[in-house]
Amino acid sequence: MNWSVSDVADERNLDNTGLFGEFRRMVRTSGTVGGIAARIAGHKMGFRSNQTIHAEDLKSVLGGLKGPLMKGAQLLSTIPGALPEEYAKELAQLQANAPAMGWNFVRRRMATELGPNWERNFRSFNREASAAASLGQVHRAVLPDGRPVACKLQYPDMRSTVESDLKQFRMAVGLFYRLDSTICQDDVLEELQDRLYEELDYQREAANMRLYRLMLAQWSDVTIPAPIDSLCTQRLLTMDWVNGRGIQKVLDTNPTQEERNSMARALFRAWYAPLYRYGVIHGDPHMGNFTVRDDYGINLLDFGAIRIFPARFVQGIIDLHRAIETDDEDLAYHAYQAWGFTNMSRDTMRVLNEWARFIYGPLMEDRERFIQEDNDPQYGRAVAERVYAGLKRTGGVQPPREFVLVDRSAVGLGSVFLRLRAKVNWYQLFQEMAADFDEAALARRQAEAMREARVPPPLGTHGG
Repeated sequence: MNWSVSDVADERNLDNTGLFGEFRRMVRTSGTVGGIAARIAGHKMGFRSNQTIHAEDLKSVLGGLKGPLMKGAQLLSTIPGALPEEYAKELAQLQANAPAMGWNFVRRRMATELGPNWERNFRSFNREASAAASLGQVHRAVLPDGRPVACKLQYPDMRSTVESDLKQFRMAVGLFYRLDSTICQDDVLEELQDRLYEELDYQREAANMRLYRLMLAQWSDVTIPAPIDSLCTQRLLTMDWVNGRGIQKVLDTNPTQEERNSMARALFRAWYAPLYRYGVIHGDPHMGNFTVRDDYGINLLDFGAIRIFPARFVQGIIDLHRAIETDDEDLAYHAYQAWGFTNMSRDTMRVLNEWARFIYGPLMEDRERFIQEDNDPQYGRAVAERVYAGLKRTGGVQPPREFVLVDRSAVGLGSVFLRLRAKVNWYQLFQEMAADFDEAALARRQAEAMREARVPPPLGTHGG
């Protein structure tokens, strides 16, 4: 096998093994992190700087890294006021869409995971990657029995990559917090760390796929690929190949209103049936993590960022919905406590309720409607800014770690529904899953499903 220049460059860029590998990575990110910190500090002290230009530079640098640093930026970009507006705007656009590595990496990774005769497990194996993301890349293959599969291969030494990126990310966020303490991110960063470490374990992801196949078995408009357990390791995930088109390609064909609505209903069920029935959420709702079937159902993909919640937390979500619906401040306060918000004043709760009304709004009316009926594309940002200003006025808040991925999913899915221009009865979709909610029943369903799917306990819990 001949080496190509691109293969050598890819290996050099991604081999972070050992002290020198981490040092190279630190050099690549430290300048950017230091720059953003200096600009934030200068801006706070009254010095003028073009934060928009530097935010674009930051997005470019992070998008070129195959590590998880950009995932943290994406996560924080959904929390009102967690980052300066210029950075939030740019970082929210990041997608895990890095260039793929060459055949020499693929051959070595497959041999390491399945042994030197790994190719005997396949009738054919495409040398070119079908997709590349932040932690790994996907190749199409065919099993000896003719079954088409997707093989996701993890990039080299991603553990040290995650550790290095988290150090840099904590530095940048920590400086911003010292300058503006309205929203304390300590628990958010702990949540990010645990979820990123979970994403490195592809055997855990295979278990998550089994779990989702159980939870969504009754919904025919959602497809979950099955993992091939005998061909899965911690750094190799082999699963059914599912056919579908990216959502933008579908939108480019100008689908009918009913076709748009079908996609929206399938996405809503894919995210919220597991949450309200089993206490589980897919925490990464960007458009690269699902494709559209020919019948306008969806294929749900990438099960690394899965969060499993205690039943009491989901009870809090239901209670907050009821509190907003009935304007019951006592119930709302109780719901926030169930979520993990502590030492919170009633004034702070009322500010948070404005964000809750924005998120829950479409679920309150028993009629067909667009997810946002205000035509102002900046409406969501305006709400976020008012909430941030209110939190600053009332003494700030520390979001509990359990809150983060639910909030991110709601915001992320909302943006997809906006792009779809779907017009459905969101109230009925919600009632379909939550009308008979029972905390004890959810806890039983969750325990049974996790046992059957062989899902290990989440990191950051007493069982992890």
